[in-house]
Amino acid sequence: MTGINFHGIWAIYKFEMARTLRTLWQSIVTPVITTSLYFIVFGGAIGSRIQTIGDVNYGSFLVPGLIMLSLLTQSIANASIGIYFPKFTGTVFELLSAPISAVELVIGFVGAAATKSVVIGLIILATSALFVPLRIDHPIAMIAFLLLTSITFSMFGFIIGIWAKGFEQLNIVPALLVTPLTFLGGAFYSIDMLPQPWHTISLFNPVVYLVSGFRWSFFGKGDVDILWSLGFTGAFLALCLGLIIAIFRTGYRLKN
Repeated sequence: MTGINFHGIWAIYKFEMARTLRTLWQSIVTPVITTSLYFIVFGGAIGSRIQTIGDVNYGSFLVPGLIMLSLLTQSIANASIGIYFPKFTGTVFELLSAPISAVELVIGFVGAAATKSVVIGLIILATSALFVPLRIDHPIAMIAFLLLTSITFSMFGFIIGIWAKGFEQLNIVPALLVTPLTFLGGAFYSIDMLPQPWHTISLFNPVVYLVSGFRWSFFGKGDVDILWSLGFTGAFLALCLGLIIAIFRTGYRLKN
């Protein structure tokens, strides 16, 4: 046992972070502009009709949902593109033949993707303060959810990047699955506002548990119990970890 090769992890991490700096407008500025538009459209149009949800101002209520929307999409996009391009250009063979283990490879790519997502989430949080009063009842839990969600969905994005055979497949899961589930998962409303049977149906949407848990860290209340939110996030993290282990054991689509 030679231990973990931190130099290898740092090399991958540094390269991925440098790629973000080369595409700063797309990576950082675009999410901020998008968030501002959400506040203008949803906060202005809907907020004038829905003043509060519970005892929370509607504009403030939007903040956790907007951050979670960006976390999910950015984590998946950053990690999937990070591992897909070495496959696309053929440099994945250099990575696989380098003196670096699968664990170190995943830590480098997933760590960089999660870091970028967390930074974007914090920037959106700061941007939100320009529009609405911020309230965070459980800041440690908020940071924990931020990190856990970013790491989990960066691992999910890593899996998608390995699975994808083209740019169309690379975008199909975020565009046709994750984003719609987030919009329908209580990001912009409370599922308690829905009549039956839609309220019950919403409970089968996994994103509901992510948004609810994150919103709990802000306001001390969510649509579902915080333990359910933590349990789902932990279970999905374990599932992604198991899939990544299986991928490297079998070599699934790593070389084609």
